[in-house]
Amino acid sequence: MIVLKTEKEIAHMAENAEILRDILVELALKAAPGVTTAELDRLAERRIREAGAKSAFKGYTDELHRRPYPAVICASLNDEVVHGIPSEERVLREGDVLSIDLGFVRKGYYADAAITVGIGEVSGEAERMMAVAREALKRAIGLATIGRRLSDLSHIISATVREAGYYVVKEYTGHGIGRELHEDPRVLNFGAPGRGPVLRAGMVFCIEPMVKGDDLPLRTREDGWTAVTRTGSLSVHYEEMVAVTPEGPRVLTGWIWEEYCRKKTLSVCAAK
Repeated sequence: MIVLKTEKEIAHMAENAEILRDILVELALKAAPGVTTAELDRLAERRIREAGAKSAFKGYTDELHRRPYPAVICASLNDEVVHGIPSEERVLREGDVLSIDLGFVRKGYYADAAITVGIGEVSGEAERMMAVAREALKRAIGLATIGRRLSDLSHIISATVREAGYYVVKEYTGHGIGRELHEDPRVLNFGAPGRGPVLRAGMVFCIEPMVKGDDLPLRTREDGWTAVTRTGSLSVHYEEMVAVTPEGPRVLTGWIWEEYCRKKTLSVCAAK
């Protein structure tokens, strides 16, 4: 069942989303050669606590993952698509591509978002894949308007990604969000347009394209969580919280990549 949010609820969720965005940008700026993913996790835990929030990920379990997730962030490197577990042994190196996924609950409502950044100088191919994923996300958000069908968003994501020669992840999806971390509807990254629920004011969901270089099923490492590409190809992941409103799409997390770029001078940021 899709739960529609009131204007008051959306305002509160926007407050949470802005806090989460600021923490996520701080983590992305901290990510540099020589830093461990465990250091980023500790920073996230401290910032979440200071915000009066509680981690949405630490201790999380579901039907697919019976083992509780052991960390505050998901820190996925290179061929790791999602759910990479932070570790003191995972030292960031020049040329790595890091996806950071962060979620918390505050005053009864959840916030959830993700960003992928390059560590130091990365390959042109990595920059291109990240740019394609951001463009797919931007186009999908632009379609989050009253009267559209949900699969219109899914279709534009897959069409954008395939046109660029990449592939979307099918095993994991975006989702509704509110008093639960994962609510209806599921927001697929693929599918034909014109299907699924009609978008209505008050819907709030996370749109999160995950893009990779091969079209094979993912595999999960022995830790029970880390999902990786089958061939070792690169993968990237972006996620924003979006509300459907009478005025159009409202990005509650406030365009995380653009906030990151405002605080960090990068050639790739100049091109957005």
